[in-house]
Amino acid sequence: MSIVLIRGIGTFLEMAQYLISKLCLSTNLMFLHNFLLIYRNFKRFKNSFFINLVGLSTGLACTLLIYLWVQDELNVDKFHEKDSQLYQVMESQQLGEGIIVKFRTSGLVAETLKDDIPEIEYATPVMQSSWFPKFILSASNDINLKAVGQFVGKDYFNVFSFGLIQGDKNQVLSNKNYIVISDELALNLFNTKQNILGKVISLQLEHIKKQLTVSGIFNHVPINSSENFDFLLTFESFKDISPPVLDWGNNGTNAYVIVKEGTDLLQLNNKIADLIESKIPGSNRTLFLKAYSDGYLYGKYENGVQSGGRIEYVKLFSLVAIFILIIACINFMNLSTAKASGRIKEVGIKKAIGASRKALILQYMGESMLMSFLSLAIAILIVELLLPQYNLLTGKQLDLTPDINMILSFLGITIFTGLISGSYPALYLSGFNPAIVLRGKLNTSIGELLVRKGLVVFQYAVSVILIVAVFVVYKQIEFVQSKNLGYNKDNIIYFEIEGKLVEDKEAFLEELKNVPGIAEASSMWGNIIGGYSTTGGVQWNGKKPDDRTAFEIMSANYDLLEMLDIEMESGRTFSREFGADTLRIIFNEVAIEIMGLNDPIGEVVRIWGTDLEIIGVAKNFHFQSLHEKVKPLFIRLQPKNTNIIMAKIKAGREKETIEKVQQFYKVKNPGYSFDYKFLDQDYQAQYAAENRVALLSKGFAGLAILISSLGLFGLSAFTAERRSKEIGIRKVLGSSELAIVYLLSGDFTKIVLLSIVIALPISYFMASYWLDSFAFKIELESWYFVGAGLSALSIAWLTVGMQAIKAARTNPVNSLRSE
Repeated sequence: MSIVLIRGIGTFLEMAQYLISKLCLSTNLMFLHNFLLIYRNFKRFKNSFFINLVGLSTGLACTLLIYLWVQDELNVDKFHEKDSQLYQVMESQQLGEGIIVKFRTSGLVAETLKDDIPEIEYATPVMQSSWFPKFILSASNDINLKAVGQFVGKDYFNVFSFGLIQGDKNQVLSNKNYIVISDELALNLFNTKQNILGKVISLQLEHIKKQLTVSGIFNHVPINSSENFDFLLTFESFKDISPPVLDWGNNGTNAYVIVKEGTDLLQLNNKIADLIESKIPGSNRTLFLKAYSDGYLYGKYENGVQSGGRIEYVKLFSLVAIFILIIACINFMNLSTAKASGRIKEVGIKKAIGASRKALILQYMGESMLMSFLSLAIAILIVELLLPQYNLLTGKQLDLTPDINMILSFLGITIFTGLISGSYPALYLSGFNPAIVLRGKLNTSIGELLVRKGLVVFQYAVSVILIVAVFVVYKQIEFVQSKNLGYNKDNIIYFEIEGKLVEDKEAFLEELKNVPGIAEASSMWGNIIGGYSTTGGVQWNGKKPDDRTAFEIMSANYDLLEMLDIEMESGRTFSREFGADTLRIIFNEVAIEIMGLNDPIGEVVRIWGTDLEIIGVAKNFHFQSLHEKVKPLFIRLQPKNTNIIMAKIKAGREKETIEKVQQFYKVKNPGYSFDYKFLDQDYQAQYAAENRVALLSKGFAGLAILISSLGLFGLSAFTAERRSKEIGIRKVLGSSELAIVYLLSGDFTKIVLLSIVIALPISYFMASYWLDSFAFKIELESWYFVGAGLSALSIAWLTVGMQAIKAARTNPVNSLRSE
């Protein structure tokens, strides 16, 4: 019995193996058969194959480039271990014009929150590197290096994950004389990364000179960090350098906290909201927490409410990528359905011998999938070739190093492309009735024509919107570059005060003015382009008790306003002719308006316990980007409190003058390199994002037009081919070539005109929305939209016209020969 059972099982297994082998053979044969059919169809319709391949490859390459950029943007600051618990302390302030939100707050906020709020696990204040010029560091080998540093609290490495590789994170910032350096800085200073702890580094920042002990080393800051620095100093040492940081009325310090897990953020925000008011009764400054890693993308607030930021560009370019990919897919759809007349017998025969609609759908979807993966291979090659230039354009370090997320994303995009581009042709072709198509008849329905034309309308509407975007962004950037800022930024260089210049800056300035080619020279704290600290501690006659206006603070030297051509609305600038002006002050027009002073000259204001006489009112000038309104500002004469020297060069003598200044600098400040910048270049840097948008918009608009034109070219070619006999008959009956061209171009002209009509109101809305991010902006003019429409129409006429003229010049004998 057992022998029979064993034999039966053996026979069953042999039969199963035979059936499986036959099934696999059948499946392989079916796959090879379909692959051969796909190859033959590609070969048969070479023109449409080439058009689809170019369109899909270009669309996928564009999509992959945008994907790389978007992923990089979304991952900024996301690498910290406690990202979900890491928050920045923000400040909102109620002013007359509404609520403003600031990213900086008082210097004591972080440690007060840590001490008083149980829900706060760790907290650290940070004086960011943007507030200081570069520090000068040197070690025992007497190498002077310029480096970027920050002052931070003792819990810094418990808050942020910047990879401390040597030292105890709870101790490296526990002493005022400690310094924590990056591994790169360690290598540059000591030519090694080993046995660095305990070594001494000399630091200089203007008049400050300190000997510091290396207490820790961290890995260099990741490229996807919004902050970049070379070393860290203790915030306790900063309190000694700048006592005003202890004043609750000032703000200029960033504060970051780690919130304990399970904390209700809404309740915590309510708990900390009135901290400033508890220190300054009547204050209108309210604290709240915002996720730290959201700060990079969501940095814009309007009237106290988060309203976007860089995330707008992420969304915009993601949408552009989707639209360009869909435009490329539309070409595939339209060309596949347009050439259906050449495949109706193939479909009829297959159905007649038993092929199911499902099998046909799989075959045609296979065509589109194969086309998509061929396009992906070409697209990756294009991306690899374009990445160096693309990185220069975007200011990033993107690469195609594969990881699981990238592979899955690329495959997902490709499969999506294959499904979208192949779905309609597969359903359309597989739905033919075999009895009808084998008689050679193919009736085109009204619905099919509407779908095909609708897809072309969509293509060109997107193209028109992108053309309008190019016009508007270009004109706004041109406006930004040419607008009168209230000061003259041309031919002005600036450089940091360091080395011997710290102790002898006034003598250096006087001698600098005598260098041939230098028109004027002066000094200030920071840069004329923003970056000032603020204070609410200004007192004046008639000030309301609840007024907490925040004033921007600018420290200047003699001759600065004259050099920058800042005009005075009334009064005078600082002058040596009137003795020491250090107890005098200048406000801008906005400040005087807010203060409500009708006759401000001679009035006395009190700031930080010091009485200051108003000697002048400067006309409003833009010391921040044009995204911002001009804010209240006061200027104090504080020559000793300046860290930047600015010099105006006579026009046309820039190169030779800079060379002479460089030689002069080396003599006066030996051992320090002459690192200068042009003020107008710094101004342009404020609009780096907008400039990149302008360049990317041009590229994407060009790609959209190219892909749309390829589709239109293919459709017009098939139209001319399908109507070749009609054209031949018309020519025999006397129609002119011009009439034939008009006949073939008319339908496409109507389609493009409809797309323009649809696109223009959409583009107007989008342009208005983007321009609203600027406080000062261009007016939208009609020619932007008319020009975009005419551009799209001209390109369409050129594309279709080439095929129409070719068809009109064809000898009618050739097209009628088969009749």
